[in-house]
Amino acid sequence: MSNNSEVGGPLAGRLDQISLKKNFSDLHPPLDSHEAAVAADRCYFCYDAPCVTACPTDIDIPLFIRQISTGMPVASAKTILDQNILGGMCARVCPTETLCEEACVREKAEGKPVQIGLLQRYATDVLMNVDDHPFERAPSTNKKIAVVGAGPAGLAAAHRLALLGNNVVILDAKEKPGGLNEFGIAAYKSTNDFAQKEVAWLLKIGGIKINYGKLLGRDFSLSGLRDEYDAVFIGAGLGNVRSLDIDGESLGNVQDAVEFISSLRQAEDLADLEVGSNVVVIGGGMTAIDAAVQSKLLGAHDVTVVYRRSVEEMPASLYEQELAKSKGVKFIYNSRPVQIVGTEGISSIKFQNTQHDTEFSLPADHLLKAIGQIMDELPLELSRENNKIKVDENFKTDVANVWAGGDCTSIGEDLTVTAVAQGRDAAINIHASLSGEI
Repeated sequence: MSNNSEVGGPLAGRLDQISLKKNFSDLHPPLDSHEAAVAADRCYFCYDAPCVTACPTDIDIPLFIRQISTGMPVASAKTILDQNILGGMCARVCPTETLCEEACVREKAEGKPVQIGLLQRYATDVLMNVDDHPFERAPSTNKKIAVVGAGPAGLAAAHRLALLGNNVVILDAKEKPGGLNEFGIAAYKSTNDFAQKEVAWLLKIGGIKINYGKLLGRDFSLSGLRDEYDAVFIGAGLGNVRSLDIDGESLGNVQDAVEFISSLRQAEDLADLEVGSNVVVIGGGMTAIDAAVQSKLLGAHDVTVVYRRSVEEMPASLYEQELAKSKGVKFIYNSRPVQIVGTEGISSIKFQNTQHDTEFSLPADHLLKAIGQIMDELPLELSRENNKIKVDENFKTDVANVWAGGDCTSIGEDLTVTAVAQGRDAAINIHASLSGEI
């Protein structure tokens, strides 16, 4: 596969700095204090609130909103962060429209839920802006724990372990922390280098060291970690991407959507990025939507998302699909790619309609593949389930003193908030195991 823009001719999209800055500003501008008070006043503060049940991290949503309504945003943030230490990022990227806000009583009654995500962002931003870390470590346990991966699961596990008095060393393959929060989230959802600011704030708990450029299986082994540390937590995410396995996939300007999003997130100057005039995105999840929308925002003339199943089966929420359509992205359903056509670079893609067994072609000078991520190679001693790490209800693997959480595990959804919940809960179980409590 190649993504060299010189192969097959230069890519076409290009906008000026002013347009790009406007396009990649906050998708949802933050609430000010007055707006937050008004939004909080809409909450019914339900007993046995359905929004709490819908939250993977079990945040006490009515309590944190009541704290905002009574003028205590720092206390509100503490309520959030007690359960979700990455509550600031989750407020920005969580699909609240299918989680807490979908479950909101106001949504069912009026079709307009309480703005839980924006209220969570308001509270956590207030706390981070006053440069306060409201958690204090417990007395040292003299235990040392290795965490593989500095993404949401690894960071949540590390913070909880450190909070409980353990010493933690995180090993991550990248040159900076954050995982998908840093490298895989649409730039208009997380602006102003927020992912790095949140990690820096999280590390103020103390007792956590991060070693960068360290890849499991290349720079260290699981057996080596088990020899050196009292316990190991694996939060390595999904390091590989699926292939289309069709002719033409090695042509120029055929690119993984994850790689495309990462290059955009790490770009110092968006004006230096190139995108095709006719962009086709293959896939139906959030990565496909993020890649398509950002292609449009970068200046692509025509962007089409092609999904192999129906609109009802598309993994991306209807909200995200409508957002993409509002930016000019087109959708084609029930179609799968059968051939990528071109000489050195891509010129078109041939598709087959899965309902009528007919074929059609789309012109394309840039193809982005968003058909899912898969596991990197893992140590052979770890059992797998559904091509991921097999864990029990406590996130324990079948290898002694090794736990796992996040996207690399066989349970839960591939969401930032789910990864945080699994990292947190695994850490609690690791600490209990090392303390002899379980």
